[in-house]
Amino acid sequence: MNELFTAGLLGGIGGLTRGVVGLLKALSLRRKILWNYYFITVLVALIIGIFTGIVFNFDPRLSLLSGYAGTDIIEGIYKSFKVEKVYVTNANISKK
Repeated sequence: MNELFTAGLLGGIGGLTRGVVGLLKALSLRRKILWNYYFITVLVALIIGIFTGIVFNFDPRLSLLSGYAGTDIIEGIYKSFKVEKVYVTNANISKK
């Protein structure tokens, strides 16, 4: 149980680090900060850190890195599915 806590803590720290970088960027560009989004990404980073710790034999460095990069991977997957609808129609093509 201690290893799960450590993996989760390190994943959360990785997510917090990534979040602080995002907060600094938002503040420098004078953008609105979405606090709910920030806390959700930290929570997801904590969960990713736990699962990475379980899968990869509780390597603390990997849990920390996965917490930092993990939310980016999930965000990339989300953005790849958030695509405008594209309609393709069948064109009547006659073969000669």
